[in-house]
Amino acid sequence: MDAVGEASIAECSDCPSTSGLRGRPRHVVRRVASQAVTRMKPPVGIVFITLLYCGEFASACVVSISYSHSDDIFWLSLTLLLMLIPSVMDQLTLIFVNRDLTSDKPCILFMHLLLMGPLIRCLEAIVIFYRIGREEEPYVTITRKKHIHNNSEFELEQEVGHSVRKLVTQRNAFKRMAVIQAFLGSTPQLTLQLYVSVMEQYVPTSRAVLMCICLLSVTYGALVCNALAIQIKYDDYKIRLHPLAFLCIILWRGLEISTRITILVLFGTVFKYYAMAVGGANFLVFFFLPWIQFWRTGAQLPDHVEKNFSKVGTVSVLCSITLLYAGINIFCWSAVQLRLADRELISKSQSWGCLVLFYVFRGLENSVLVVAWYFFKTDVYEYFCSPMLVLQLIVAYCTAIAFMLFFMQYLHPCRSLFTHNISDFLQCVCCQRVGAVKPLHLEPPCEPGVRHSVV
Repeated sequence: MDAVGEASIAECSDCPSTSGLRGRPRHVVRRVASQAVTRMKPPVGIVFITLLYCGEFASACVVSISYSHSDDIFWLSLTLLLMLIPSVMDQLTLIFVNRDLTSDKPCILFMHLLLMGPLIRCLEAIVIFYRIGREEEPYVTITRKKHIHNNSEFELEQEVGHSVRKLVTQRNAFKRMAVIQAFLGSTPQLTLQLYVSVMEQYVPTSRAVLMCICLLSVTYGALVCNALAIQIKYDDYKIRLHPLAFLCIILWRGLEISTRITILVLFGTVFKYYAMAVGGANFLVFFFLPWIQFWRTGAQLPDHVEKNFSKVGTVSVLCSITLLYAGINIFCWSAVQLRLADRELISKSQSWGCLVLFYVFRGLENSVLVVAWYFFKTDVYEYFCSPMLVLQLIVAYCTAIAFMLFFMQYLHPCRSLFTHNISDFLQCVCCQRVGAVKPLHLEPPCEPGVRHSVV
């Protein structure tokens, strides 16, 4: 699906070479490409994201029509709202990344107003792909990326032409659109439709199709979210994720998001307003946390978000970013930390402490919600084995964390650049326990005039 693993991945400036290469310095070799890039992979990911967008939009319209026929105004309103908000955000994302506001493209802007921007962008990407390499064109930029192979780093310079640059821009725009569609549209939509199905104890065909498309969108969006997080954090390196890494990310994110949605739905069927309060509290915490950190630093608004942007435009863009950040963290770990005062808006360090705190508190929250549902459940679940369901949800969430640790330890493309890894943490814990049980008694050597210290 469009070479998500081909994301350019950059090294953190304060990260020394680490456990994978500890004691073995890397050799840096520089190679310069003599020709411009003329071969690109087909835009399969762009086509797939466009199909998901169109399928979810069409199925949501069909479900809304069925709600209107049955006079379910509340479910109709929520379904339409969860369909329109991410669609509008998708159009704004494609316009912003392609910088259409500063260009004269009335036809494309009109298609975006009709919420059909992804279709015209997809066709444009396909046309650009078939034109690459057929005509000679001067390069417009030179890219420098480092490739890690064993103990060596290869720095590769390549000349990039207009067509290649446009196609890369389209791919970046659609990847961000996939994340927005997944966490601001598909995930809330899937939660709503699953809740309605549980309450009505009936799943019509149109709703089942919508839920399946939403599940596909969420899975692909979570995969792209992880790839983008790596791309943003490690921007100087270009490597590929192995197929096993893709599978591990899918299992990790799929289990994490599915258990979270199921627990929220089960809890909402018993405590409707408390479930809304839990979701709202999660959203408000993650939305205002970056802004609180920004105000505590006393920094000014960044002026590099986009050229010719006023303060109102900059604040609007930052609010959209924090909105997406909060939407992701409601259901899963966002894999990044926002720093609105920094130049890149994203913290480049590997924040193990934030990762541990998130999964500890989220695990406790999920456990409390599912246990509360178990003790106060209604007769709707009389045909379910409730203790087994509670156990399965808790085990599934723990399994998701296990897949996450496995990915970080063995399959992360930049694990050799980490200052510390999972094994280092476990080794420190084990060493502390062994040291507490069997303290070492060392005698300093008898050498006059030399002081020795044992740590």
